[in-house]
Amino acid sequence: MRKCKEWIIEKLVFLCGMASIVFVGLIFLFLLKEGLALFATVNPLEFLAGKKWYPISEPPQMGILPLILGSLLVTVGAAVISVPIGVSCAIYIAEVAPASIKNKLKAGIELLAAIPSVVLGFIGMVTLVPWIKQLFHLPTGLTALSGSIMLAFMAMPTIVSIAEDALYSVPKSYREGALALGATHWQAIYRVIVPAASSGIVAAVMLGIGRVIGETMAVMMITGNSAVMPESILQPVRTLTATIAAEMGEAVVGSEHYFGLFAVGIVLFVISFMINVTADLFLHKNRS
Repeated sequence: MRKCKEWIIEKLVFLCGMASIVFVGLIFLFLLKEGLALFATVNPLEFLAGKKWYPISEPPQMGILPLILGSLLVTVGAAVISVPIGVSCAIYIAEVAPASIKNKLKAGIELLAAIPSVVLGFIGMVTLVPWIKQLFHLPTGLTALSGSIMLAFMAMPTIVSIAEDALYSVPKSYREGALALGATHWQAIYRVIVPAASSGIVAAVMLGIGRVIGETMAVMMITGNSAVMPESILQPVRTLTATIAAEMGEAVVGSEHYFGLFAVGIVLFVISFMINVTADLFLHKNRS
């Protein structure tokens, strides 16, 4: 009876895993079905490299390069802020903090991850945006910098949690060996433990970036939603995700605008897929 239960559980777990793969494949096929219809009338190169996104003009101009650059600018800015802070927090929690403080810090980080993105976007609108406007003497605080700062807070829980797990999984013999050879605590951390957990830390960073690039509500609320070529992090931008969220409800089904938004979804899907595959490769390297 016990073996029968185990067999049933194994098959259920296997079916759930296969179902997730099938669902992702079906989503991608649906995006392809709707998005590739655009390229019957629009050149793919012009779509990817075009500098003007005016999908309802006459004739429509369907260039998503400003949207791609806007997404990259916000993502890179968020990574510059969140990676050093997140990795430092993970090192402190895993190697320095006392056990009583460690548990409280981990609980606080998990609580930060549970805050809805729309709430963070609203907080950014009423606090961060006016501060950015006043600090840099700008006509508006709805800029790429505002989005980067807010997205950094959203990426840090992912980076801290996964990086802390990677550091904790380093064998204790590494620490003991380094200390036995005369290394100080900090020397053991940055010369032995961090290099040993580097693959897991890189995976944490990649997953944090994946979390940022797929975010919608926060960036739509505080980046200005201006589909122009970004020249500075202190100007409004528009991201791929915000474009889909803002325009899908107004697009006429079967129009070029409608198909163009699905094509934007294909580009976003490919970028997110590449980031997650890269993170998975680093995780497997860390396990080996």
